[in-house]
Amino acid sequence: MAIYSEETADYIWRNGKIIPWKDATIHVNAVGHASVAGIFEGIKAYWNEDESQLYIFRLEEHIERFIQSIKMVRYGFGYTKEQIKSAIVELLRANRYRRNVYIRPYIFQKGIVRELLQAQPDKPTEVVIDSWPFDSYRDPDKGLHVCVSSWRRISDNIMPPRLKCFSNYHNGRLAAMEAAVSGYDWPVLLDDRGKVTEGPGACLAIVRDGKVITPEITNGILESITRDTIKHIFEELLKIPFVERTIDRTELYIADEIFFLGTGWEIMPVLSVDRLSVGDGKTGSISKKITGAYREVVTGKSKNWPEWRTAVWD
Repeated sequence: MAIYSEETADYIWRNGKIIPWKDATIHVNAVGHASVAGIFEGIKAYWNEDESQLYIFRLEEHIERFIQSIKMVRYGFGYTKEQIKSAIVELLRANRYRRNVYIRPYIFQKGIVRELLQAQPDKPTEVVIDSWPFDSYRDPDKGLHVCVSSWRRISDNIMPPRLKCFSNYHNGRLAAMEAAVSGYDWPVLLDDRGKVTEGPGACLAIVRDGKVITPEITNGILESITRDTIKHIFEELLKIPFVERTIDRTELYIADEIFFLGTGWEIMPVLSVDRLSVGDGKTGSISKKITGAYREVVTGKSKNWPEWRTAVWD
Protein backbone atom coordinates (compact mmCIF):
# COMPACT_ATOMS: atom_id res chain seq x y z
CA MET A 1 0.00 0.00 0.00
CA ALA A 2 1.39 3.42 -0.99
CA ILE A 3 1.12 5.46 2.19
CA TYR A 4 2.30 8.77 0.77
CA SER A 5 3.30 9.62 -2.77
CA GLU A 6 5.06 12.63 -4.28
CA GLU A 7 3.85 11.51 -7.68
CA THR A 8 2.11 14.31 -9.57
CA ALA A 9 -0.90 14.16 -11.84
CA ASP A 10 -0.81 14.69 -15.59
CA TYR A 11 -3.46 17.40 -15.39
CA ILE A 12 -4.73 20.04 -12.99
CA TRP A 13 -7.92 22.11 -13.03
CA ARG A 14 -7.35 25.87 -12.98
CA ASN A 15 -10.01 28.58 -13.31
CA GLY A 16 -12.40 26.44 -15.30
CA LYS A 17 -9.90 24.63 -17.53
CA ILE A 18 -8.04 21.32 -17.46
CA ILE A 19 -4.38 22.09 -18.17
CA PRO A 20 -1.10 20.14 -17.99
CA TRP A 21 0.17 19.99 -14.41
CA LYS A 22 3.55 21.43 -15.41
CA ASP A 23 1.90 24.55 -16.87
CA ALA A 24 0.07 25.55 -13.66
CA THR A 25 2.53 28.27 -12.63
CA ILE A 26 2.40 31.70 -10.96
CA HIS A 27 5.01 34.38 -10.28
CA VAL A 28 7.22 33.71 -7.26
CA ASN A 29 6.14 37.03 -5.68
CA ALA A 30 2.54 35.81 -5.57
CA VAL A 31 3.23 32.84 -3.32
CA GLY A 32 3.72 34.06 0.24
CA HIS A 33 1.19 36.86 0.54
CA ALA A 34 -1.55 35.05 -1.36
CA SER A 35 -1.26 32.06 0.95
CA VAL A 36 -2.12 34.04 4.09
CA ALA A 37 -5.87 33.77 3.46
CA GLY A 38 -5.74 30.83 1.05
CA ILE A 39 -8.56 28.31 1.52
CA PHE A 40 -8.39 24.62 0.71
CA GLU A 41 -10.31 21.39 1.10
CA GLY A 42 -9.15 17.79 1.39
CA ILE A 43 -11.15 15.04 -0.33
CA LYS A 44 -10.50 11.35 -0.98
CA ALA A 45 -11.58 9.09 -3.79
CA TYR A 46 -11.38 5.31 -3.37
CA TRP A 47 -10.90 2.65 -6.00
CA ASN A 48 -13.25 -0.34 -5.85
CA GLU A 49 -11.53 -3.14 -7.77
CA ASP A 50 -14.57 -5.43 -7.83
CA GLU A 51 -16.74 -2.78 -9.48
CA SER A 52 -13.95 -1.09 -11.50
CA GLN A 53 -15.23 2.15 -10.04
CA LEU A 54 -13.67 5.18 -8.37
CA TYR A 55 -15.83 6.70 -5.62
CA ILE A 56 -15.35 10.25 -4.34
CA PHE A 57 -16.33 10.20 -0.68
CA ARG A 58 -18.76 12.82 0.63
CA LEU A 59 -18.06 15.24 -2.20
CA GLU A 60 -21.19 17.29 -1.48
CA GLU A 61 -20.21 17.96 2.13
CA HIS A 62 -16.60 18.78 1.30
CA ILE A 63 -17.53 21.37 -1.31
CA GLU A 64 -20.12 22.86 1.04
CA ARG A 65 -17.39 23.31 3.67
CA PHE A 66 -15.06 24.76 1.03
CA ILE A 67 -17.65 27.40 0.12
CA GLN A 68 -18.33 28.20 3.78
CA SER A 69 -14.62 28.83 4.35
CA ILE A 70 -14.44 31.08 1.28
CA LYS A 71 -17.35 33.10 2.65
CA MET A 72 -15.56 33.66 5.97
CA VAL A 73 -12.45 35.16 4.31
CA ARG A 74 -14.69 37.31 2.07
CA TYR A 75 -13.27 36.11 -1.21
CA GLY A 76 -15.15 36.56 -4.43
CA PHE A 77 -16.13 33.14 -5.82
CA GLY A 78 -17.61 32.76 -9.27
CA TYR A 79 -18.57 29.08 -9.20
CA THR A 80 -21.52 27.09 -7.93
CA LYS A 81 -21.21 23.99 -5.81
CA GLU A 82 -22.32 21.86 -8.76
CA GLN A 83 -19.68 23.37 -11.04
CA ILE A 84 -16.88 22.51 -8.61
CA LYS A 85 -18.23 18.98 -8.10
CA SER A 86 -18.36 18.47 -11.87
CA ALA A 87 -14.86 19.89 -12.24
CA ILE A 88 -13.49 17.34 -9.77
CA VAL A 89 -15.08 14.44 -11.64
CA GLU A 90 -13.77 15.84 -14.93
CA LEU A 91 -10.25 16.14 -13.50
CA LEU A 92 -10.17 12.58 -12.16
CA ARG A 93 -11.30 11.29 -15.54
CA ALA A 94 -8.65 13.35 -17.34
CA ASN A 95 -5.97 11.80 -15.11
CA ARG A 96 -7.38 8.29 -15.73
CA TYR A 97 -7.25 7.37 -12.05
CA ARG A 98 -7.95 3.79 -11.10
CA ARG A 99 -6.44 3.92 -7.64
CA ASN A 100 -6.97 5.79 -4.38
CA VAL A 101 -6.62 9.54 -4.85
CA TYR A 102 -6.38 12.68 -2.73
CA ILE A 103 -8.10 15.77 -4.15
CA ARG A 104 -7.33 19.32 -3.06
CA PRO A 105 -9.35 22.29 -4.32
CA TYR A 106 -8.02 25.63 -3.17
CA ILE A 107 -8.47 29.34 -3.74
CA PHE A 108 -6.17 32.32 -3.28
CA GLN A 109 -5.97 35.92 -4.48
CA LYS A 110 -4.71 36.34 -8.01
CA GLY A 111 -1.63 38.29 -9.00
CA ILE A 112 0.81 40.13 -6.76
CA VAL A 113 -0.75 40.57 -3.32
CA ARG A 114 0.87 43.13 -1.02
CA GLU A 115 -2.10 44.16 1.14
CA LEU A 116 -2.76 41.43 3.70
CA LEU A 117 -5.07 43.08 6.21
CA GLN A 118 -8.07 44.17 4.16
CA ALA A 119 -10.88 42.11 2.69
CA GLN A 120 -10.85 42.58 -1.07
CA PRO A 121 -13.92 40.72 -2.38
CA ASP A 122 -13.61 42.38 -5.79
CA LYS A 123 -10.01 41.26 -6.33
CA PRO A 124 -9.72 38.31 -8.75
CA THR A 125 -9.03 34.89 -7.30
CA GLU A 126 -7.38 31.74 -8.58
CA VAL A 127 -9.34 28.52 -8.09
CA VAL A 128 -7.30 25.35 -8.52
CA ILE A 129 -8.02 21.64 -8.10
CA ASP A 130 -5.06 19.32 -7.69
CA SER A 131 -5.00 15.54 -7.21
CA TRP A 132 -2.45 12.82 -6.56
CA PRO A 133 -2.25 9.09 -5.70
CA PHE A 134 -2.70 8.65 -1.97
CA ASP A 135 -3.71 6.08 0.64
CA SER A 136 -2.94 7.40 4.14
CA TYR A 137 -0.48 9.69 5.91
CA ARG A 138 0.82 6.86 8.11
CA ASP A 139 0.63 3.08 8.32
CA PRO A 140 -2.37 2.34 10.61
CA ASP A 141 -0.94 -1.07 11.52
CA LYS A 142 1.95 0.61 13.34
CA GLY A 143 -0.10 3.08 15.38
CA LEU A 144 1.23 6.29 16.92
CA HIS A 145 3.07 7.32 20.06
CA VAL A 146 1.94 10.84 20.88
CA CYS A 147 2.48 13.65 23.38
CA VAL A 148 0.39 16.46 24.77
CA SER A 149 1.84 19.59 23.18
CA SER A 150 2.88 22.70 25.08
CA TRP A 151 1.37 24.70 22.22
CA ARG A 152 -2.32 25.61 22.66
CA ARG A 153 -4.95 25.17 19.99
CA ILE A 154 -6.26 28.26 18.20
CA SER A 155 -9.84 29.16 19.12
CA ASP A 156 -12.94 30.34 17.27
CA ASN A 157 -12.46 33.97 18.32
CA ILE A 158 -8.78 34.05 17.32
CA MET A 159 -8.25 31.93 14.19
CA PRO A 160 -11.37 29.76 13.87
CA PRO A 161 -10.49 26.08 13.33
CA ARG A 162 -13.80 25.72 11.48
CA LEU A 163 -12.17 27.76 8.71
CA LYS A 164 -10.01 25.55 6.48
CA CYS A 165 -7.36 28.19 5.88
CA PHE A 166 -3.69 27.46 5.17
CA SER A 167 -2.61 29.92 7.88
CA ASN A 168 -4.44 27.96 10.59
CA TYR A 169 -2.25 24.95 9.99
CA HIS A 170 0.89 26.63 11.29
CA ASN A 171 -0.56 26.14 14.78
CA GLY A 172 -0.50 22.38 14.29
CA ARG A 173 2.87 22.52 12.52
CA LEU A 174 4.49 24.07 15.60
CA ALA A 175 3.09 21.28 17.74
CA ALA A 176 4.15 18.59 15.24
CA MET A 177 7.73 19.90 15.16
CA GLU A 178 7.87 19.95 18.96
CA ALA A 179 6.63 16.35 19.07
CA ALA A 180 9.18 15.21 16.49
CA VAL A 181 12.21 16.69 18.26
CA SER A 182 10.97 15.14 21.52
CA GLY A 183 10.81 11.66 20.00
CA TYR A 184 7.06 11.35 19.44
CA ASP A 185 5.11 10.58 16.28
CA TRP A 186 2.44 13.25 16.69
CA PRO A 187 0.95 15.69 19.22
CA VAL A 188 -2.42 16.33 20.83
CA LEU A 189 -3.31 19.98 21.39
CA LEU A 190 -5.23 21.39 24.35
CA ASP A 191 -7.32 24.56 24.30
CA ASP A 192 -6.73 27.58 26.52
CA ARG A 193 -8.72 25.87 29.30
CA GLY A 194 -6.49 22.81 29.18
CA LYS A 195 -9.14 20.62 27.52
CA VAL A 196 -8.46 18.20 24.66
CA THR A 197 -9.09 19.43 21.13
CA GLU A 198 -7.42 17.44 18.32
CA GLY A 199 -4.13 16.75 16.58
CA PRO A 200 -2.64 18.63 13.62
CA GLY A 201 -4.81 17.73 10.64
CA ALA A 202 -6.86 15.13 12.51
CA CYS A 203 -9.71 14.94 14.99
CA LEU A 204 -9.40 12.70 18.02
CA ALA A 205 -11.62 10.17 19.79
CA ILE A 206 -11.15 8.18 22.96
CA VAL A 207 -12.88 5.02 24.15
CA ARG A 208 -13.93 4.63 27.77
CA ASP A 209 -16.19 1.91 29.16
CA GLY A 210 -17.37 0.89 25.70
CA LYS A 211 -18.29 4.42 24.60
CA VAL A 212 -16.60 6.48 21.89
CA ILE A 213 -16.06 10.06 23.06
CA THR A 214 -15.00 13.11 21.03
CA PRO A 215 -14.82 16.83 21.79
CA GLU A 216 -17.81 18.86 20.64
CA ILE A 217 -17.45 20.85 17.42
CA THR A 218 -17.49 24.04 19.51
CA ASN A 219 -14.38 22.89 21.43
CA GLY A 220 -11.83 24.36 18.99
CA ILE A 221 -11.84 21.59 16.39
CA LEU A 222 -12.45 21.39 12.66
CA GLU A 223 -16.06 20.60 11.82
CA SER A 224 -14.84 17.27 10.55
CA ILE A 225 -16.66 15.30 7.86
CA THR A 226 -14.83 12.12 8.90
CA ARG A 227 -16.00 12.68 12.47
CA ASP A 228 -19.59 12.94 11.25
CA THR A 229 -19.08 9.80 9.17
CA ILE A 230 -17.87 7.65 12.05
CA LYS A 231 -20.66 8.98 14.26
CA HIS A 232 -23.18 7.49 11.81
CA ILE A 233 -21.22 4.25 11.53
CA PHE A 234 -20.90 3.80 15.30
CA GLU A 235 -24.51 4.63 16.07
CA GLU A 236 -26.31 3.05 13.12
CA LEU A 237 -24.07 0.19 11.99
CA LEU A 238 -21.90 -0.89 14.92
CA LYS A 239 -24.42 0.06 17.64
CA ILE A 240 -21.67 1.55 19.81
CA PRO A 241 -22.53 4.71 21.82
CA PHE A 242 -21.01 7.92 20.46
CA VAL A 243 -20.69 10.81 22.93
CA GLU A 244 -19.72 14.43 22.23
CA ARG A 245 -18.41 16.24 25.31
CA THR A 246 -15.42 18.01 26.83
CA ILE A 247 -12.42 15.70 27.39
CA ASP A 248 -9.88 16.27 30.16
CA ARG A 249 -6.17 15.82 29.54
CA THR A 250 -5.93 13.03 32.13
CA GLU A 251 -8.60 11.05 30.28
CA LEU A 252 -5.99 10.48 27.59
CA TYR A 253 -3.90 8.61 30.17
CA ILE A 254 -6.69 6.33 31.38
CA ALA A 255 -8.58 5.79 28.10
CA ASP A 256 -9.09 2.22 26.91
CA GLU A 257 -8.42 3.27 23.31
CA ILE A 258 -7.57 6.44 21.38
CA PHE A 259 -7.52 7.11 17.66
CA PHE A 260 -7.07 10.04 15.30
CA LEU A 261 -9.43 10.39 12.37
CA GLY A 262 -9.58 12.48 9.22
CA THR A 263 -9.77 12.39 5.44
CA GLY A 264 -6.03 11.85 5.05
CA TRP A 265 -5.50 9.90 8.26
CA GLU A 266 -8.67 7.80 8.01
CA ILE A 267 -8.51 5.90 11.35
CA MET A 268 -5.13 5.98 13.12
CA PRO A 269 -4.74 4.19 16.48
CA VAL A 270 -2.77 5.85 19.28
CA LEU A 271 -0.70 3.39 21.33
CA SER A 272 0.72 5.73 23.99
CA VAL A 273 0.38 9.29 25.30
CA ASP A 274 3.35 10.95 27.03
CA ARG A 275 4.92 7.47 27.18
CA LEU A 276 1.96 6.03 29.07
CA SER A 277 0.42 3.04 27.25
CA VAL A 278 -3.12 3.37 25.97
CA GLY A 279 -4.87 0.23 27.20
CA ASP A 280 -2.51 -2.68 26.63
CA GLY A 281 -0.42 -0.64 24.18
CA LYS A 282 -1.97 -2.31 21.13
CA THR A 283 -4.75 -1.35 18.73
CA GLY A 284 -8.04 -1.91 20.55
CA SER A 285 -11.10 -3.84 19.41
CA ILE A 286 -13.28 -0.78 18.79
CA SER A 287 -10.51 0.90 16.78
CA LYS A 288 -10.27 -2.25 14.67
CA LYS A 289 -14.04 -2.35 14.15
CA ILE A 290 -14.29 1.26 12.99
CA THR A 291 -11.23 0.91 10.75
CA GLY A 292 -12.81 -2.02 8.92
CA ALA A 293 -16.29 -0.52 8.76
CA TYR A 294 -15.02 2.84 7.57
CA ARG A 295 -12.99 1.26 4.79
CA GLU A 296 -16.00 -0.77 3.66
CA VAL A 297 -18.18 2.35 3.48
CA VAL A 298 -15.73 4.65 1.67
CA THR A 299 -14.84 2.07 -0.98
CA GLY A 300 -18.46 1.14 -1.64
CA LYS A 301 -18.03 -2.46 -0.52
CA SER A 302 -20.71 -1.67 2.04
CA LYS A 303 -23.89 -0.45 0.37
CA ASN A 304 -24.85 1.71 3.35
CA TRP A 305 -25.12 5.46 2.69
CA PRO A 306 -24.84 5.36 -1.12
CA GLU A 307 -25.47 9.13 -1.18
CA TRP A 308 -21.98 9.62 0.29
CA ARG A 309 -20.26 8.18 -2.79
CA THR A 310 -19.96 9.90 -6.16
CA ALA A 311 -19.00 7.55 -9.00
CA VAL A 312 -16.37 8.86 -11.41
CA TRP A 313 -16.61 6.31 -14.20
CA ASP A 314 -19.76 5.75 -16.28
